[in-house]
Amino acid sequence: MSRICSICGKKPAAGRKITRRGLARKKGGVGRRITGVARRRFLPNLQTVKALVDGKPRRIRVCVACLKAGKVTKAA
Repeated sequence: MSRICSICGKKPAAGRKITRRGLARKKGGVGRRITGVARRRFLPNLQTVKALVDGKPRRIRVCVACLKAGKVTKAA
């Protein structure tokens, strides 16, 4: 099952996690050093909801931003 919102099309975004060590110069150290860069994915907060699609109740995956904005009409 894909990690894409059925309403807005939000999907995973790629990014990096930067690992640093050392004490900042501001705090009396020699400065922060980057020791590693790891690739990572930012996943959307998807929820499975029973919603009305074309007048019929169906299960769809929707991001929480769309749910909060009221873009989804829930089925009873």
